[in-house]
Amino acid sequence: MSLFSKIVIGVIIYLAFLLVYLPANWLVSIAPLPNNVVITGAEGTLWQGKAALITIEQRQIENVSWQLSPWGLLLGKADIDFNIGNRATAVSGKGSVSWSLSGLSAKNIRLDLPDSFLLAGARLPFKTQIDGDVSLMVAVLEQGKPWCEQLNGKLFLNNTNVKNQYGVYPLGNIALGLSCLDGQLQIATDETQNVLGLTGTAILGESNLVKVSAKIKPTDAQPKDLRDSLSFLGRQDSQGYYPINYQGVVPGL
Repeated sequence: MSLFSKIVIGVIIYLAFLLVYLPANWLVSIAPLPNNVVITGAEGTLWQGKAALITIEQRQIENVSWQLSPWGLLLGKADIDFNIGNRATAVSGKGSVSWSLSGLSAKNIRLDLPDSFLLAGARLPFKTQIDGDVSLMVAVLEQGKPWCEQLNGKLFLNNTNVKNQYGVYPLGNIALGLSCLDGQLQIATDETQNVLGLTGTAILGESNLVKVSAKIKPTDAQPKDLRDSLSFLGRQDSQGYYPINYQGVVPGL
């Protein structure tokens, strides 16, 4: 083997080791992060590392760890397994995410977080305050147009309490099914998945257009303030349901 060949092989091996052991804290220091994102306590490497804290505006995510598959990069995609927090942290979760030129996909996602994390001090209409927790489980997700190609998941609203200038509404636990309908995101529930007597769907389509088609009937488990206000929705049908219909863009979405 010639001296030149040995030098080339040596350089390749050196670059390979350099790439493998790139320190995560150095990558964070040079990364063009948005102004509202701060990562502290980064350790490990690009391929396997962790961050003590990620701050996104008023939201804080603790103990984030990841594994990036080098073999996926050879196929033109980034495959990342992640873990967030633990039972003692406000936000926790885990899952697998993949990104390629064809879009984003995910599987086996589990996220648990408080409503306060999602709202992060947002000013809601009618002086509304929301307390509770959210659990998201996604078995499979594939990005498409306008939103998805495939989606199978569940969203749980746990111990949800809503308070505004019109009353107090302890809504309890609500389970929502997540699916993809002709590229649109569909959220669905029925009376077996909540104590509100609520059945229906909400569809998020192109240009953030939302279409709600649902109905609700009085139940003994409903908060009194909610039950007393149902008549404002219109007339009951023959089965005792009040209609809930909406089509338009949700402000701020």
